Amino acid sequence: MAKLLYISANPKGPTKSKGMQIGDAFLQSFLEARPDTEIRKIDLFDFDMARMDADLISARGKLAGYGKSFDDLTEQEKTKILKMHQLADEFIEYDYYVFVSPLWNLSSPAVLKTFLDNLFVTGKTFVHTANGPKGLLAGKIAIHIQTRGGLYTGMPMEDFESGDRYLKIALRFLGIEVLDSVIAEGLDAFPQKVPEIVAEAKVKAIAAAKEMAQESVEV
Repeated sequence: MAKLLYISANPKGPTKSKGMQIGDAFLQSFLEARPDTEIRKIDLFDFDMARMDADLISARGKLAGYGKSFDDLTEQEKTKILKMHQLADEFIEYDYYVFVSPLWNLSSPAVLKTFLDNLFVTGKTFVHTANGPKGLLAGKIAIHIQTRGGLYTGMPMEDFESGDRYLKIALRFLGIEVLDSVIAEGLDAFPQKVPEIVAEAKVKAIAAAKEMAQESVEV
């Protein structure tokens, strides 16, 4: 059975978030094509995860760069690195990933960056080789559904958008295939057109879900 992890990063919740409404359309379409898929939803604004503080950075350095063992870590370092590794292990179990987030101040909400930080675990999700880092999550597929208040695609502001761009870079670094993002933009610039913008994005999301469902993954 295939497994899909749905990661949302919007404190508004599913009833007020335009992105999550589009995400629901995606999930419904995906399940119509792959009804046997196991789905788990994560709300990053209500999700316990390790954060990159002094303890976690120290623990990562000791284990990955300085040849130390787990027993050499402090109790705080042990607790935080175990939480990071647990999240990474759980993430690896899935075949499909759907990320839903808004564009805030040119990037994604900080909780999404924190979540991604937990996935960069040497030996689990990537390894260092003579030719540079190599992702270990090949055979998995992801997509990003993003809402934007302004207009960026094909506009002067396009180069300033770093939320969707960074997410794609991070996932591809880990070896994951990333499909074209579903973008709903202009929601603040054209409030009178919000229903139309959301409806158009749902159509794109439904099509993207069918495309993802047809992609083969290593189950």
